[in-house]
Amino acid sequence: MNEIGLTHILVISTALFFIGVYGFLTRRNMITMLMAIELILNSVNINFVAFNKFLYFDKLDGQFFTIFIIAIAAAEAAVAIAIIINLYRNYKSIDVEDADLMKF
Repeated sequence: MNEIGLTHILVISTALFFIGVYGFLTRRNMITMLMAIELILNSVNINFVAFNKFLYFDKLDGQFFTIFIIAIAAAEAAVAIAIIINLYRNYKSIDVEDADLMKF
């Protein structure tokens, strides 16, 4: 029976990372860009947990880093959504290309 190894998990994590990078670089909507950043952070979390399971199975360092990243990502998402809502209220757009028209 085939067992899921470290290589399989790293391939999934790499694919998730590059999907996030592609989404961040090609999209113009701020909310879509925020979701792409969350994909990138989740791929890092998968790496931490995978390396912890296969290399340091007797320690919990990977899980602690993952919980820390999830907390930071939640705070980042809350602040980013608040900024996006404020920009939408003032300028009626969340398109990144319209940001150069915004007068701060």
